[in-house]
Amino acid sequence: MKLSERVGRVSPSLTLAIAAQAKAMKAEGLDVCSFSAGEPDFETPLHIRNAAAQALAEGKTRYGPAAGEPDLREAIAQKLRADNGLDYQAANILVTNGGKQSLYNLMQVLLDPGDEVIIPAPYWLSYPEMVKLAGGVPVIVETFASDGFKLQPQQLAGAITPRTRLLVLNSPSNPTGMVYSRQELEAIAPIIEAHDFWVVSDEIYEKILYDGADHHSIGSLSPACFERTLISNGFAKAYSMTGWRVGYLAGPSELIAAAASLQSHSTSNVCTFAQYGAIAALQGPQDCVAEMLAAFTERRQLILNGLNQIAGLSCPIPEGAFYVFVDISKTGLDSMTYCRQLLDQHQVAAIPGIAFGDDRSIRLSYATDCQTIEKGLERLQLFQNSLLGVSV
Repeated sequence: MKLSERVGRVSPSLTLAIAAQAKAMKAEGLDVCSFSAGEPDFETPLHIRNAAAQALAEGKTRYGPAAGEPDLREAIAQKLRADNGLDYQAANILVTNGGKQSLYNLMQVLLDPGDEVIIPAPYWLSYPEMVKLAGGVPVIVETFASDGFKLQPQQLAGAITPRTRLLVLNSPSNPTGMVYSRQELEAIAPIIEAHDFWVVSDEIYEKILYDGADHHSIGSLSPACFERTLISNGFAKAYSMTGWRVGYLAGPSELIAAAASLQSHSTSNVCTFAQYGAIAALQGPQDCVAEMLAAFTERRQLILNGLNQIAGLSCPIPEGAFYVFVDISKTGLDSMTYCRQLLDQHQVAAIPGIAFGDDRSIRLSYATDCQTIEKGLERLQLFQNSLLGVSV
């Protein structure tokens, strides 16, 4: 069958492929320790579920505005003003089917064929594919563990061309867990302002922070930066609402109107009653966020302690999100081979770093219970020892 050239440019999701293989092995009765999931393993908080159930009971099951329920758009705008120092109104908000659609819509309405998008690597694997689907050109800029996997000002300046249209920032980061400090954002903001291109700040992990790290939105640094900033966010990670598919895009009203028009011809509105759950997430008690963060903090320490005991592996200490990005280069294996052998031989599921633009590393998610982490680390150590010929 002949398919479009457009879809032929897109690579399949390796994270979904590994997760699917792990689930299939579990279905066969194998004891699989999965570090592949990019989602919290908690139930959605009760008050959020109750709000959606009440919306169902009240008959909120009809089509709604393509841009989102007005009350949710206003609640998001209030959140961005209060939490992030971003002066948005409801007209600046588009409610989307998860944070992923907010980014997809943005690429579609902003990019023309040949426009360049600067993406620091390691990156979330869908960024380059979304750019390609919009006809744009991903410009991948390699960052290094020695710099905390953070884009340096000279790297950004060196990647800019007359075709540069957008910079993608993700802080806290998937897959590395790094977090840009205000000082680090202030170092790159003048370059963005001087060259007058857009920056989209993917802030989906903003509430999952450790060791006193703070989240900063680059658009809050100055009026000039705010004018060039777009925000992608959602409810999946902070409120354990991955299956609800509620996200949002924030930016200038003209761009938001264009993205809403696009959405009206693709998916239309986000599930109506799910949006009422999202309102409850923003306006209800936030204890649930703190409770989940406490669990992630314990698991983070557990996995870091375990990795420190395994010969030949190393990783920076993540300041946010729920991932560790582990350097496997001493094994001599590429990341795909490493992950396939680890899964086949020891039933441990990890994501190859090549999916994120770094073939020297693998991503481990600690969004799972402590027992799985401990068991998985034991198996990982056995596998690593066998590769390096370490006797125990």
